[in-house]
Amino acid sequence: MTTTTTINFTGQPHGSIAQIAYIVPDIEAAMRSYVARLNVGPWFVAGPFVPQKGVYRGTPITPRLTLALAYSGTTMIELIQQHDDGPSVFAETVKKRGYGFHHFGLAVREFDAEVAAYLGKGYEIAFSDTAPMGMRVAYMDTEKELPGMVELIEGNQAFEDFFTPIFRASIVWDGKDAVRRL
Repeated sequence: MTTTTTINFTGQPHGSIAQIAYIVPDIEAAMRSYVARLNVGPWFVAGPFVPQKGVYRGTPITPRLTLALAYSGTTMIELIQQHDDGPSVFAETVKKRGYGFHHFGLAVREFDAEVAAYLGKGYEIAFSDTAPMGMRVAYMDTEKELPGMVELIEGNQAFEDFFTPIFRASIVWDGKDAVRRL
């Protein structure tokens, strides 16, 4: 909730929307649709995998997920498919309102301070994890005021090292090799 003037590798200020995420029932079909209809790609796919330190509303969880990431301009699009019916922020949303938009992702430099600021405003942590590449995430339940959650993503060097090649691939993408496995 604080604004900084630090700029990330895409040219956006840290703390601004870096990602828009959607839950999909079939990630392969969704990627094909984004390529064909919106010319978004290439897609970088991770999974299926289980979050290593996933905590959903205070309880450790092990959902089986696949994520696909691509850029449209400087904004990352994330597609998420959950392969089981276990508890998660994704299953919760699908049960509540179906597939579609899930969250805005904000890359923040001062991760702990940002989480504390959201908690101080009365928002709960719906999900948290530490990604294998070394950045923490916290999904703040902002659905009373926004159309979805806000994912705070630790904008550290691991974030930049992981996402910079994906961003750069989108700049020179020629429409071929639309799906790439991480």
